[in-house]
Amino acid sequence: MSGPEGTAPVATPPRAPEPAAATPPPIAQRKADHIEVAASGQADFRARSTLLEDVHLVHQSLPELHADEIDLSVSLLGRRLSAPIVISGMTGGTDQAGRINRDLARAAEKLGIAFGVGSQRAMALHPELESTFQVRDAAPGVFLLGNLGVVQARELGPDRVAALAARIGADAMAIHLNPAMEMIQDGGDRDFRGALDTIAQLVRALPVPVVVKETGCGLSSEAAAAIAAAGVTAVDVSGAGGTSWVAVEARRAAEESAARALGEELWDWGIPTAVSVAACARRGLAVIATGGLRTGLDVARALALGATAGGLAAPVLRAQRAGGEAGAVELLERVIASVRAVTLLCGCRRAADLAAAPRHLGPALGSWLDDLGLR
Repeated sequence: MSGPEGTAPVATPPRAPEPAAATPPPIAQRKADHIEVAASGQADFRARSTLLEDVHLVHQSLPELHADEIDLSVSLLGRRLSAPIVISGMTGGTDQAGRINRDLARAAEKLGIAFGVGSQRAMALHPELESTFQVRDAAPGVFLLGNLGVVQARELGPDRVAALAARIGADAMAIHLNPAMEMIQDGGDRDFRGALDTIAQLVRALPVPVVVKETGCGLSSEAAAAIAAAGVTAVDVSGAGGTSWVAVEARRAAEESAARALGEELWDWGIPTAVSVAACARRGLAVIATGGLRTGLDVARALALGATAGGLAAPVLRAQRAGGEAGAVELLERVIASVRAVTLLCGCRRAADLAAAPRHLGPALGSWLDDLGLR
């Protein structure tokens, strides 16, 4: 067929092929899996609790206080928080994780509490994922904790770890310990030598404070002593009783695999959060109590055992997934209101005074503390 007025037909240029969708790196898929499994509750500890339920605070019928007088503020690593709450580091490395981090950072800044990102290993391996950890434009004033595994920190060296902290504007750097999780993870780390030396080097070299953080199995008294001797002043205990990260990796492992079987066997491995808080506080460390905290009462119980602040992860993640930033703020406001109420009902003017409030310890927690010499 001819074109207009007998001209040659106009050739249609061939359509360029659609660009193939970029395949996310394997670590990004792992992070996405972590979000889904942790949020679902399918990896919660089965038989082991936090033992915070064994901390019974004594009711005071004559508090002689007005609720508005209660001072919930605490000092953590030289920074004043409006309430003793930390949104514990969970995620990063995917677009979804980036949205979660920004929502939670905004919520934390609004309420004057601290916020931590998940492991920046993904960012170190794949710089294109850095934006999923960036929250400063959304929450310029939030107290922000970076996060990296001690094995990765050993491999990268202090200068590169410092750069990871600087690139997200972190106020402190959490160095996490996760040997139990790695033993289950397909292709996980198996060499944990040099961890303590690495921590000591980071304390000396980093321009921001170092927080040592577990990942669901708790910190023992022996670990706390070694950490303190390395110059660390604050820890995040991440004890047993909430989300089991051994179980998260077991859920991700193939059916009938050796990893799945080992994960099932070690599902409830770890030190209950309450025990770990007592152990670390006894060593003079500032303690962020995480691992299974769900309510303001849990936070108050942790403060009574010597914690500086309580950290929440899975409940805040679920609230954000259900209602975005507003959902997270609503949950955290309830937690803060609960801490305020318990502080008043214990006759304390400050949340920090709960450490000296009368309490009774139940038999399970008491037995742990007696056996470990932590009464």
